[in-house]
Amino acid sequence: MAAPHHREALDGVYYAATQAEAHLCADDPVLVVGGGNSAGQAALFLSRGAASCHLLIRGGDLGKSMSRYLVDEIERHPRVEVMTYTEIVELKGGEDLDAVIVKDSRSGARRELPAKAVYVFIGASPHTDWLRGHVAMDEHCFLLTGRDVQGDDLAAYGDERPFLLETSQPGIFAVGDVHSGSIKRVASAVGEGSMAVRLVNQRLSLV
Repeated sequence: MAAPHHREALDGVYYAATQAEAHLCADDPVLVVGGGNSAGQAALFLSRGAASCHLLIRGGDLGKSMSRYLVDEIERHPRVEVMTYTEIVELKGGEDLDAVIVKDSRSGARRELPAKAVYVFIGASPHTDWLRGHVAMDEHCFLLTGRDVQGDDLAAYGDERPFLLETSQPGIFAVGDVHSGSIKRVASAVGEGSMAVRLVNQRLSLV
């Protein structure tokens, strides 16, 4: 299988920064969204071939979530511009991305930036605290599903076993990044969502 480009419907939005993606936006302006090490590494890597690279972070201190050596390299790089307190509010273009509208979270001021590619590195925290105590999770708070549900967590099933993508509570399914063992790719999440529809019907047929 060829290396995936992780594209969304609007061509130019990516969730990885490999040589394949870098080749597609060579000599074009690009944006990287995120304040962690993966975002910093992507910005430095992409800036080798891009016309310019903006690194957007929601906070005001890049060093708060990024290693000092990366911060130093980014600050010295002539083609990487860090924009603090900034978030994307709109993508502009037809089939291909042409520009983005960004907003300053302090003043609310908006600005249009030319961009042929946006690279999203906003982390992989599952944000499942609201489910704590209701369904089984791993040590990183990703939801256990299917065969990963073991031991006492199977109590609600009696003699049954959970379906693929079904949590420790019958009828509650988890798809995409939120479940333990997911590969953090949009295409996989969409496929699992489609599978879950069939599995929900199977579960309802047993009620």
